[in-house]
Amino acid sequence: MSEHHTSNGVTRDEAEEAVRVLLRWAGEDPSREGLIDTPKRVVKAYKDWFNGYEIDPGEYLRRTFKEVAGYDEMVVLRDIEFESHCEHHMAPIIGRAHVGYLPTNRVVGISKLARVVDAYARRFQVQEKMTAEIARCIHDNLHPSGVAVVVDASHECMTTRGVHKRGVSMITSQMLGSFRDDARTRAEFLDFIGIHGGRR
Repeated sequence: MSEHHTSNGVTRDEAEEAVRVLLRWAGEDPSREGLIDTPKRVVKAYKDWFNGYEIDPGEYLRRTFKEVAGYDEMVVLRDIEFESHCEHHMAPIIGRAHVGYLPTNRVVGISKLARVVDAYARRFQVQEKMTAEIARCIHDNLHPSGVAVVVDASHECMTTRGVHKRGVSMITSQMLGSFRDDARTRAEFLDFIGIHGGRR
């Protein structure tokens, strides 16, 4: 096994041993055939699920385009699917994000908005924080006249444990600039993403 250290000083071997400890705590035998490679697989999965810590989401928004023929109307990217994990129970959060902004004199490639969502999602999160982080990143890097972010997600910490309520989703929103100040602009965005009077 590799002893490669991460930036926080934890080796891969230490991470794999932590998985073995959890398996033993749950009542399993980590040395049985079906689980022998599980620690290695879990650590590999964690590197994928949480690679957002290695990314500066703002970097995606630094390459912009100014030749937009004076376009200053709303830009909306909706139904950006994401997978995240709850920082309280480490359980999956599965959902969609809708992002809109009102450009001033520059726009960004639409795939970059999806990458910003993904970078923040691939960290331990609470949905409210993630929603605010996405909006603030777009605001601080593009300097638009307004930013709107709505996140609609299902939390497995609620559906698979505790109250066991399936079919429940949580909606959070963050409105900045003209989306916060102008009810008509906000309503137009909500109409674009299919939310009318608070219903999907």
